[in-house]
Amino acid sequence: MAKVYEIDGVIPVVHPSSFVHPDAILIGDVIVGQNCYIGPAACLRGDFGQIEIGDGANVQDTCVIHSFPGKKVVVGEYGHVGHGAVLHGCCVRKNALIGMNSVVMDDAEIGESAIVAACSFIKSGFVVPAGNLAAGSPARLIRELSDDEIAWKSKGTEEYMQLARRSITTMKPVSALPERDPDRPTLKVSVDHKPLQSHREAGGGS
Repeated sequence: MAKVYEIDGVIPVVHPSSFVHPDAILIGDVIVGQNCYIGPAACLRGDFGQIEIGDGANVQDTCVIHSFPGKKVVVGEYGHVGHGAVLHGCCVRKNALIGMNSVVMDDAEIGESAIVAACSFIKSGFVVPAGNLAAGSPARLIRELSDDEIAWKSKGTEEYMQLARRSITTMKPVSALPERDPDRPTLKVSVDHKPLQSHREAGGGS
């Protein structure tokens, strides 16, 4: 059971089809849609304004989502928030990706199917247009994404939707084994998804 807290009479809402890791923290006005994945040590603090996680979105381990009073944070449908990212008072549109350890500040908007590269800083009010790549600190627009790159992103998000289902059905607390079992099973991951550079090198796009 995740660490879920009521504040001022407002209780987080999580759709039963979504997985929230037991070490994640949800406080107050948080709404998690269908088929979402909320990773370990993610902190969604809806104690000032609402946090809405759209259907099929994922918020990975150690991410922080928060806002100023009265401001709403939205991660749209199929949004993808990478490890360690911080979102504050911003809007991430449908099918967009926030790279690992990036920071997206107040009133910024990440357009539909856009990508923010890892370790980027999106300053307050900055807009990344739909289907574009932004990178840097502070971030700037780099170029439009190819159809293949957007398809690569969507495939990764589908993998996290599968992970939500796998986690609901098979994840459970156990004690570690003292040594490796000679008949140790392997993970049953059905999606063959590679890092973008490896995908390009394999002929998956420019």
